[in-house]
Amino acid sequence: MSRIGKLPISVPKGVQIEISEKNLVSVKGPKGTLEQQIDPDIKVKFENGTIELERPTEQKRHKSLHGLYRALIANMVHGVSDEFKIVQELVGVGYKAVAKGQLLELSLGYSHNVVVVLPEEIKVTTVTERGKNPIITLTSIDKQLLGQIAAKIRSLRKPEPYKGKGIKFQGEEIKRKAGKAAAS
Repeated sequence: MSRIGKLPISVPKGVQIEISEKNLVSVKGPKGTLEQQIDPDIKVKFENGTIELERPTEQKRHKSLHGLYRALIANMVHGVSDEFKIVQELVGVGYKAVAKGQLLELSLGYSHNVVVVLPEEIKVTTVTERGKNPIITLTSIDKQLLGQIAAKIRSLRKPEPYKGKGIKFQGEEIKRKAGKAAAS
């Protein structure tokens, strides 16, 4: 039995779950609404404030789908009740970030500024304090979309191993390499 798939998902108060006959799970909460199409082989049950998923056989495909859809539904329930948040840090001299609505303008040491257009589901804030690295905070109810956008922003200037310059997640440790050894 899948360790992840067999765990029940507890639904907090204020979150409504709808499961259609075509296995479309809709989760509505105080922060918004999310929908996920579930494979027809996986059965979804909502009883007594908990969601449980069942699979028909012990095939490898069914086992993997069981855990996948349980995790996706759990993320949806968490997202509509409490938002997900990713914090990124710009490390480098002259690196800047400015949020203008759904536009994120980044100055990353290139000859031009990089502008990232964010989807409506994602809210962005930037903080620049004197003597500290600029910080980008992304929040959304959709964990999958949030991670994808954060990875896209990070790919604009990945942290390099010699000086550690680039866009990194807050709390991430970058493996540093030694530079050239001094000639003896």
